[in-house]
Amino acid sequence: MKFKIGEFSCLTGVTVKTLRYYEQFELLVPDEVDEWTGYRYYNVAQMQTMSQIRQLKAIGFSLEEIRDLLEKDTHKPSISQLEEKIRQCNIRLNKLLNQRAQLMQIVDSQKQMNEMEKITIQSLPEIIVASHRRIIANFSELGPLCVNVIGPEMYRLGCKCSQPGYCFSIEHGDEYTPTNVDIEYFEQVEEMGQDSSIIKFKKLPAVSTAVCMKCYGPYEKLYDHYVELFKYIEQHGYHKIGKSRTCYVDGAWNQEDPDKWLTIIQVPVEKE
Repeated sequence: MKFKIGEFSCLTGVTVKTLRYYEQFELLVPDEVDEWTGYRYYNVAQMQTMSQIRQLKAIGFSLEEIRDLLEKDTHKPSISQLEEKIRQCNIRLNKLLNQRAQLMQIVDSQKQMNEMEKITIQSLPEIIVASHRRIIANFSELGPLCVNVIGPEMYRLGCKCSQPGYCFSIEHGDEYTPTNVDIEYFEQVEEMGQDSSIIKFKKLPAVSTAVCMKCYGPYEKLYDHYVELFKYIEQHGYHKIGKSRTCYVDGAWNQEDPDKWLTIIQVPVEKE
């Protein structure tokens, strides 16, 4: 039974290009080549030979070594040859294990650096703020509230905001609620002003120690960040002593992509 090179390729799972290369390398020469058409034909026995080639390649033998083995009657490597391959494997394995250890050290180092950049310990100075407190249906109302109500009222009162700007919110509820959120919005200003029905001026005391965390993404993800931050606080021997501040750095007002919104959570703490 004879097989054309395409049929033999399909049956053995080896590309025609590889078969032609093996022929040039004198590793597997077709059983017959038609002198008129140039068609190459392989026989059934060569299917077994191809299986041996694939197996020997899989265990690390080079094409030169395989060709030498196929020229022998046994077609099989000796025990000493196999033991040499095992020795070479052990050398490569040790190199890979050392490389893996070095990679893991680099990853750990980068994770620590990223955590240091993401979570910092800071002190918060005493500031004067203009504030507005109300119950909102959900956090999506906060942006329009700032633009349509708080901002115009602060402008009417002649508020001069500090530079760079510092605005944040505090939740006054005793437990998490996704709706009907009792929230107070603060924006740092240069001086106290006259209260109105919408804006109240306050002086917030300094916070000696606050754990601060940079959070990127839409506000729906903030509670996941809170979980990570409070885990950090617990692991590093702190406990919360005041209400958390959610600071808005980049948002819908300057970034269309919610994944690029930057929010900083500031949690007043002290050591256990």
